[in-house]
Amino acid sequence: MRTAYQYKLRPTQQQAIEIDRWLSMLCYQYNYFLADRFNWYEQNRSPVNACPQVVCHLPELRDNPDYYTQKKTLPQLKKDRPWYSDIYSQVLQDVVKRVKVSFD
Repeated sequence: MRTAYQYKLRPTQQQAIEIDRWLSMLCYQYNYFLADRFNWYEQNRSPVNACPQVVCHLPELRDNPDYYTQKKTLPQLKKDRPWYSDIYSQVLQDVVKRVKVSFD
């Protein structure tokens, strides 16, 4: 038997401001990583009838931004944008995981 507990969150005014700031940064990161994957798809897709069967010159393919390559960018993100260092690394990694789940 599983037991579930619910707790009502009552943050102070300062905590509510901090939570809103974190959520807006995480939303921006989610949209950025999702756009990165959509841009990769747009750059690397080729319509079926676009190339003749004899010769087809395709542009150089970019590496697919998968979970691990996007996760590797997080330390550089914290260096480039110091305000992201306030957010725990596991929370940022969870954003990348949610992008992976939504895109796959």
